[in-house]
Amino acid sequence: MSNRLLVGTRKGLFRIERSQTGRWEISQSWFLGDPVSMLLAESSGSRIHAALDLGHFGAKLHRSEDGGDSWTEAAVPTFPAKPDDLEDRDPIGDIELPWNTQMIWALEAGGPHELWCGVIPGGLFRSTDGGDHWDLVRTLWDDPRRRKWVGGGFDFAGIHSILIDPRDPRHVTLGVSVGGVWSTGDSGKHWELIGKGLRSAYMPPELADDPLAQDPHRIVHCRAAPDRLWMQHHNGIFRSDDGGENWRELTDVPPSTFGFAVAVHPADPDTVWFVPAVKDEQRIPVDARVVVTRSRDGGQTFEILQQGLPEKNAYDLVYRHALDIADNGELLAFGSTTGSLWISEDQGDSWLTVSEHLPPINCVRFEV
Repeated sequence: MSNRLLVGTRKGLFRIERSQTGRWEISQSWFLGDPVSMLLAESSGSRIHAALDLGHFGAKLHRSEDGGDSWTEAAVPTFPAKPDDLEDRDPIGDIELPWNTQMIWALEAGGPHELWCGVIPGGLFRSTDGGDHWDLVRTLWDDPRRRKWVGGGFDFAGIHSILIDPRDPRHVTLGVSVGGVWSTGDSGKHWELIGKGLRSAYMPPELADDPLAQDPHRIVHCRAAPDRLWMQHHNGIFRSDDGGENWRELTDVPPSTFGFAVAVHPADPDTVWFVPAVKDEQRIPVDARVVVTRSRDGGQTFEILQQGLPEKNAYDLVYRHALDIADNGELLAFGSTTGSLWISEDQGDSWLTVSEHLPPINCVRFEV
């Protein structure tokens, strides 16, 4: 169903569809006025999950069984009661950690009827009945190293990347901001902190190589070669060829190695796309020009793609979930904080402007 994609924004959920004339247009909208933090369109084609971030009213989940024709409120991942005698604080901000779901930041499908959900503050949940019930993965939550996770862009740490190995759904890899890369081979019974070779430029030298101190902005893997992982890190771009155990930093990437979003071709592990910004302290495009960078040779070289994108006075930032690639490996789409949405039908060689007036875009996902 590569002719459709879902776009979650600060003020609603939108479906973008390619018409018979070839134009990409908004065809449907839901939850207008409400922030949509995450989306999941399951491979069945009819089941869609939408996470809403309703502030004082909390995080909500809605589910459609008919491709969006109707929606029902679904169960939200819920933390157990915090023990009265337990002190659980963010080690940097020295803020007491709330044991409740602040925001749903990741949703992925695993084995049959299995869903995984990552939230802020740093909780991982698993459902084995399609989302009717959720269980906190206590083995990770109770791991003493979890207490060393710290907030990055938010007050508290969060799980934003969940990679399910297509060869074995029991093998799950996580990206935590800020808390590094974690892996399980038995659906969460045991966890390993991995990430040798990652580097945190913002940490003291003695902690720069500590896997626990890493801030991956986004991690993806190639579906056809899932041991190849790509990471947009807080201070660089990294590649792994062994499922995240070891990483190599790529430094010769114009115009910048800072950003949030990354997408990899589903069948070619050497082809990858990023959307760069200047740096942490200046989160706008380099020279105020929106560009996408692409490598076709595993990161040895990169090219700047700009045809159809704004060439001046553009101050868009692209969030970590706001870039996606369709199953056919040809279609890409990304949206920005200014509400602009672009689609490419030729792997990024050229881009079409779909809208410049959507609310700020949180996430983009092609329907499968």
